[in-house]
Amino acid sequence: MIKKIIATFALLALFVVVGGYAYIKTAMVRSVALSHPVLLNVPKGSSLNSVGIQLAENGLIESTALFIAYARLIGQSQNIKAGEYQFGGMVSPVSILNQLIDGAVVFHSVTLVEGHRYTTLLQHLWSQGHIKATLKGKTEKEVIALLGVERNHLEGLLFPDTYQFTKGESDLSIIKRAYLRMKTVLAEEWFERQNDLPYQSAYDALVMASIVEKETGLGSERADIAGVFVRRLKKNMRLQTDPTVIYGLGEEFDGNLTRRHLKTKTPYNTYMNYGLPPSPIATPGRAAIHAALHPASGTTLYFVARGDGSHEFTSNFSDHNKAVVKFQKKRVKNYRSSPAPVSNKKSVNQ
Repeated sequence: MIKKIIATFALLALFVVVGGYAYIKTAMVRSVALSHPVLLNVPKGSSLNSVGIQLAENGLIESTALFIAYARLIGQSQNIKAGEYQFGGMVSPVSILNQLIDGAVVFHSVTLVEGHRYTTLLQHLWSQGHIKATLKGKTEKEVIALLGVERNHLEGLLFPDTYQFTKGESDLSIIKRAYLRMKTVLAEEWFERQNDLPYQSAYDALVMASIVEKETGLGSERADIAGVFVRRLKKNMRLQTDPTVIYGLGEEFDGNLTRRHLKTKTPYNTYMNYGLPPSPIATPGRAAIHAALHPASGTTLYFVARGDGSHEFTSNFSDHNKAVVKFQKKRVKNYRSSPAPVSNKKSVNQ
């Protein structure tokens, strides 16, 4: 008799367990349609209970207790990953739990633009609401040490591209990815370079690429502009390019380049100094790097902006002066040095 009673209770207990599990599972797979996407932030160290409460408060689940019970039943109560999550459309407690277990967090993106300076790139990163600004207040030298860079300047060493990141990722993390990406791209392009180039290293090519980036209004002219500068280097002529002078002036430059500026001594004044400046003057993209390593052949040694974004290329100083008179001293209506509505690119007027 006692054995029958025990067996009966055991069977009832089994029914309760099976029925309870079936009830929990049914509740967990029940989907609801969200009227709008819901963002949820799960801080590091969050307990399963606190996450369940957040989910309930945001209307993502009906019962915190059932959510916790299910997570424990399937042995996943300790596997929820921290981060920012977004839920939308049709969701169920089980799909939400799976997303939390998989760590399928929200990814944001930030684009580093060709032609920008290192300081501008940093400011752009800091303007993103989801990036942790750890480099504010640090000198360039301190950032160089953190990255392990074997250069005195970071200018030009960050590859311009779109980078994905999660909420709370640091500016240093993104800067490091951009630095490593530039090392890879530069190495690839340097390996495929033309012969007989006037560069001692890939870094020299990067310096040239930054000048090409700043001087180019039309992408189709990159190789032609690179060709002019490469021939000048080979002939031991000064590069005489405005963007390097502007870079050397720093905060002194107010947007108006004058003859006095062209006579101001700085390491970047290519109207006074021979050869390449000591570092890049901006962030070059792959196309500019490629152009610096594959300059167009020819005899041109000068160019001047036509005013429509393109340039007039000439092979001697006499023809160049004529082009300057035509396109600069008698500027046409709607003149601009770049086809873009807004540009800080300058023209060469040797």
